[in-house]
Amino acid sequence: MKKAEGRCACGAIAYALAGAPLIVHACHCRDCQRVTGSAFVVNLWIEATLVRRSGPDPASHRLAGGSGKPHEVFFCARCGTQLWSRYERVAADTLFVRAGTLDDPSGVVPDVHIFTRSKAPWLELPAGARTFAAGYRISEVWSEASVERLRRCAPRAGGASGAPG
Repeated sequence: MKKAEGRCACGAIAYALAGAPLIVHACHCRDCQRVTGSAFVVNLWIEATLVRRSGPDPASHRLAGGSGKPHEVFFCARCGTQLWSRYERVAADTLFVRAGTLDDPSGVVPDVHIFTRSKAPWLELPAGARTFAAGYRISEVWSEASVERLRRCAPRAGGASGAPG
């Protein structure tokens, strides 16, 4: 990634990433398609403590994720831009930051494509892309360094904004 700063469409909420993501997902589940109005979403999975937010606390709502388990979506109350999600099934305090909200998302490349069972049929994935019909086992996909970072990550506390202010 060239620039690890982002914001909502109106600029009320801005953030900076203070580190690299654990992994980058391109999620093709129907829920992500529906809430983004697109064929998929690209999420940077990162520790919440590495997302430095400024501006008002984002609003949030709960949805079912592609796995069927709930997740909380955080968005700007002024313009509606979805900034990140927190998945209930993940016990660690991590966020899934929407790559499209970065000021320069051009350097973000998905490490994996998940829930490809519901991928748009006209979308051709890059040759050699790691794909999963649904989810996957972290221990089988992630680098040892990312697994260790997740292991050291604090348990999820709940917080209203999902990211430190």
